[in-house]
Amino acid sequence: MSANTMEKENVQSKATTDFVINNKNQPLHDSVRQAVESYFSQLKGEAPVNLYELVMAEIEAPLMEAVMEYTRNNQSRAAILLGLSRGTLRKKLKIYGLLD
Repeated sequence: MSANTMEKENVQSKATTDFVINNKNQPLHDSVRQAVESYFSQLKGEAPVNLYELVMAEIEAPLMEAVMEYTRNNQSRAAILLGLSRGTLRKKLKIYGLLD
């Protein structure tokens, strides 16, 4: 890898970090759109495969983590907040290794 390529990657990495820090109040819609557009640009013309499944897996796990933290691991409250049945919530928590 050339020094120029490594420098570009370092700048891109810093820009990504700055984006996260500087745009915490950015609407979720905009954050997701920017992330998907960034993903497309990294593909360099290649067609993605199972994009929906990839995005949902990337979003769902941190969503479950944040909701469980917010509800102090109260599964009943978490299920209500998410609009899921408690059984569905437990299934998803198990998938992501979040079930105590």
